[in-house]
Amino acid sequence: MELSERIGRIKPSPTLAVSARAKAMKAQGIDVVSFGAGEPDFDTPENIKEAAVQAIRDGFTKYTPASGIDALKEAVCEKFRRDNGLTFDKSQVVISCGGKHAFYNLAQVLLNPGDEAIIPAPYWVSYPDMVRLAGGTPVIVPATEENGFKLTPEQFEAALTDKTKLVVINSPSNPTGAGYTGDELSAIAEVILRYPNTRVISDEIYEKIIYDGFRFTSIANCGDDILKRTLIIHGVSKTYAMTGWRIGFTAGDANIIKAVSMLQSQSTSNPTSIAQKAALAALNGPQDAVAEMVRAFHERRDVTISRLNRMDGVTCANPRGAFYAFPNLNSYIGKSCGDTRIKDGYDLAAYLLNEVKVAAVPGDAFGAVGYLRLSFATSLEEINRGLDRIEAGLKKLKG
Repeated sequence: MELSERIGRIKPSPTLAVSARAKAMKAQGIDVVSFGAGEPDFDTPENIKEAAVQAIRDGFTKYTPASGIDALKEAVCEKFRRDNGLTFDKSQVVISCGGKHAFYNLAQVLLNPGDEAIIPAPYWVSYPDMVRLAGGTPVIVPATEENGFKLTPEQFEAALTDKTKLVVINSPSNPTGAGYTGDELSAIAEVILRYPNTRVISDEIYEKIIYDGFRFTSIANCGDDILKRTLIIHGVSKTYAMTGWRIGFTAGDANIIKAVSMLQSQSTSNPTSIAQKAALAALNGPQDAVAEMVRAFHERRDVTISRLNRMDGVTCANPRGAFYAFPNLNSYIGKSCGDTRIKDGYDLAAYLLNEVKVAAVPGDAFGAVGYLRLSFATSLEEINRGLDRIEAGLKKLKG
């Protein structure tokens, strides 16, 4: 059977592929240290789990409105008011099956063939493929390590054209942990506003996972004009260790949200009723567990970055948020161990998995050749074991 042209535009998610291979090797009894997973290793807080159990007991197991229940939309509006100083009406909010689904929906309702979407690199692996699936053209603009993996207003100015329909901002970033300051976002907003057909998708899923006093700012905070052009995607997955619950949300222009809701009514229908009740408890309940997780991530980050920067031929920027290290290992490209030659990050990741049993995602998948993404959302013991193995594996590479 011949498959559609559409599916031929994309490739499998490399982050999920790495995690799946590591799990398969562990199931075979192989001792693998995995830095691949983009999810907290903590359990979902008890009050959230109890809310889901109570929903089951109460029989809250039927269809809900396709765009989500009003109570959860109101909680999302309150979250934005409380945390970000942004005012949304529930007509400006749609609940989705995770943050990825939120982005996919927006790409589908906003992009036509030939429309361009500016995506800073390094980028989350799914952005370009979701743009392609919608018929759009991803315009990848590299951000350098020297500039903190952030684009300057001048780079946005050079990339923007009359075909630019979307600009993607992910702060704090997956995979680098880079975070834009309010001043930096204001300068970027000023450029974007000169292009009347351009909107911003601001992916703020890592908003709460920040370090060293970094102050999170949304580009939507940079004035009423850019607020009207911004669509915020967010969710409970990272903040509350709820990756498997699959609840995300989008806030922005009511007409676009209405279109997303219509699309969702003909695709997934409603997000899981029970998970919506759990998300409601997450947003409205105590936030102590979030602070505890961030403290643990902070400690793990410090250990991970310090150790990586002490390795020969490795440099690693200090992330302002999220739970990833993004070390530069370009000094090992071209080196060999036996018959294995390292030509790019994919080769390096495969070598580390095969040689020292460490799973990491190649930076090439994020648009940055010669880097690796290491998730430090695992125990300090596992982090140190994994870094010991990486260091030993790198020492074997010659050339």
